[in-house]
Amino acid sequence: MSVEQVARAHYRQRRRLVDALAAVARLLWVRVDPDDIARSWTGLLAELVPLTNAAQLAAARSADGYLDEVLDAQRVDPAREGRLVPAGVAGVASDGRPLASLLYEPAVGALVAIRDGATVERALAGGYAALDTMVRTQVADAGRVADQTALVTRRRATGYVRMVVGRTCGRCVVLAGRHYGWNTGFDRHPHCDCIHVPAADDTADDVRTNPRAWFDSLSAVEQDKQFTKAGAEAIRLGADISQVVNARRGAFGLAPAGARITADEARMLRGGRERGRLEAVDVYGRQLYVTSEGVTPRGQAGIRLGARESGEKRDGGRYRSARPPRLMPESILAIAGSNRNEAVRLLRRFGYIT
Repeated sequence: MSVEQVARAHYRQRRRLVDALAAVARLLWVRVDPDDIARSWTGLLAELVPLTNAAQLAAARSADGYLDEVLDAQRVDPAREGRLVPAGVAGVASDGRPLASLLYEPAVGALVAIRDGATVERALAGGYAALDTMVRTQVADAGRVADQTALVTRRRATGYVRMVVGRTCGRCVVLAGRHYGWNTGFDRHPHCDCIHVPAADDTADDVRTNPRAWFDSLSAVEQDKQFTKAGAEAIRLGADISQVVNARRGAFGLAPAGARITADEARMLRGGRERGRLEAVDVYGRQLYVTSEGVTPRGQAGIRLGARESGEKRDGGRYRSARPPRLMPESILAIAGSNRNEAVRLLRRFGYIT
């Protein structure tokens, strides 16, 4: 298969996971008791959390195979220095906290809306919109992080090309076809469908990674819808797409993968507050994203971080966690900078590759 065919097949596989989980989340949300939102949603989370974890795990498991196939299609040696540990990027929310904590937020949002005067019906509709965004984002981001982690271990791949698929938005189109370094974060927005195409050099001549070629592939009606009539006409007359998008709509809504959540999502999860719990923490003098997931003596990362040494049970039978914080993959790349050896070492130390 060609590079494009491999990438599109990878996208379709991930998209099926995302859509299937979103459908389950919808079925669960309609079972929320309007008279007891908090308690009923807590019970339903017992079904949703493990399914979300499983979808993340499935998305991550395809990363190594995808990297091998897409690099082979480019005649790039896919030899790797480590194998991805799919469980390392699953079972945790985008900001590092447990999935259950994140997925409970739609109920909180609905209750806050009711308190502020919204009808129960409208509040529940808002809660569902938030939930749909959350579950889709968690699976898509777990897959993207898995792809980039697997990319780090393959030295022949110097980076990746951002490839747009489907009916994308102007914010993503202006980034299409760009070649990013192996340690550069992936900017995205809620429901973003763009994917990594690991490569040794830029492949922007593909219609789906070339902004102008993608624009020209649309009908005039579609162009007007995506860029507004005036903006589309300006592009047709020769204006630069990036300038039109940035001037009229900006790149608003895009956030680097180092945060794995957009500013809009963060405010939504905080109940509209500008500041709150979703902030990086100070780790040895740097603001980084960490997670408490997988750091017990039974977890891959926990063993490597020393949890085995203090693995006796606490009162109530729960294992102690490792003392050092577990860095998220994006934070590891931020620390490593351009040092690929250090990135591989840290990914292995924190249990993301073996």
